[in-house]
Amino acid sequence: KLELRSDLIENDLSQLTDLLEEYRESQLTVTNDQLIMEKMPSLAEQAKCKAFLQQADLIQKLNQLIGQSGITGEDNNRLFLFVIATSHKMPDTLHALIQGSSGSGKTHLLSKIAELMPGEREVKFTRVTENSFYNYDEYFFRGKLICLEDIDGLKEEALFAWRELISNNQLSSSTSQKDENGNIRSTQRIVRGPMASICATTHGQIYEDNMSRLFIIAVDESQEQTARIMNYQKQKAAGLIDAEKEREASALLQNLVRMLKPCKVINPYANQLHLPPAAHKIRRLNELYLAFVKQVTIINQYRRKKDAQGRLITDTEDLKIANEIMFDSIFLKVDELDGSLRQFYEELKHHIKTKPNPEQYEFMQREIRHALNISKSQLQRYISDLIELEYIQQMGGYQNRGYKYKILWWDDIAKLREDVKQHLKNQIDKLKNESRQ
Repeated sequence: KLELRSDLIENDLSQLTDLLEEYRESQLTVTNDQLIMEKMPSLAEQAKCKAFLQQADLIQKLNQLIGQSGITGEDNNRLFLFVIATSHKMPDTLHALIQGSSGSGKTHLLSKIAELMPGEREVKFTRVTENSFYNYDEYFFRGKLICLEDIDGLKEEALFAWRELISNNQLSSSTSQKDENGNIRSTQRIVRGPMASICATTHGQIYEDNMSRLFIIAVDESQEQTARIMNYQKQKAAGLIDAEKEREASALLQNLVRMLKPCKVINPYANQLHLPPAAHKIRRLNELYLAFVKQVTIINQYRRKKDAQGRLITDTEDLKIANEIMFDSIFLKVDELDGSLRQFYEELKHHIKTKPNPEQYEFMQREIRHALNISKSQLQRYISDLIELEYIQQMGGYQNRGYKYKILWWDDIAKLREDVKQHLKNQIDKLKNESRQ
């Protein structure tokens, strides 16, 4: 139509294609930053957020605000998860695994924490196919919080990809595709992080390779927490809870997270911090512990001093806060029982101690089901795990009439908890005294 030579048009189209591909790649690298600029709060909201972030008791105020957003109870867990979730925009991200039995509220807790993050930063998955992680755009996960509602349903290939994304901050795969001439050629596809993640499971102990990379959080399945949840549900049904105030609290928390800036942090006390030697996978846990202290410092960035290079300096207050928040997670790494199994075992021991001669007392599953109000399938799983770990022993009985069991190992978990807590507290107290001198 333009009376041009076909070879010249072909060259021009080829050059135009190359330029368009370069432009697309440049757009992918800045997409996240552009989204953040579009969602930044107004100047008035920024001033309000800065005033909030400069408060002396910032962490406690944040926890109160999280409660006002609609998360009932779980005072320590909700704050722990919030700090982990805020790391999504930082170079060094954090990851958490929520353990709990079916119906314990772990997915609800995950969803509520995700709602407190900026919408442009949060991605939630109910199901993940085997190779789907490899097929995302190169920078899709960068600076995002990824929520997996139930990793029990993920197949091994998807779990492997997720682990690699956590550990190496990128996925690299070799695939085949056709070139412009129709020839099939191999090409490399890369999906990059870093990203933060929170996931939930009912069988956390199974994922040994996953657990060493994550903070482990056990849902509170106590009767007191059940009463708090039921009371909240009743008040909400009766119209006694202001939904608008909950939305305002969530919106304020989202803006507070938007105001946090990625900063370099130095911890002058790092060489003097030591975790309990009995901790599970202590090499990785030590790395996670230092990263969590760093994130607490970043949340306190509007209250912390900087060195000559502009790096935030960790304060002893950050160490104390980090220890208090993540103590239960550290303890789960020390304890060989996972969170929900430990809670059941403590309730079982409490029940047996009410019986005469508890050390020799033999019980059947029916008695425990009725006493602890637990389902048959859940109880069978707990009993099987405790027998395997040699905490209880099968003493006899018949398959059609039921078996009898006896507690074999009466561990003193309260003393162990206190020893670990005191171990960490003594270090902080010593550092405080040295800094004053």
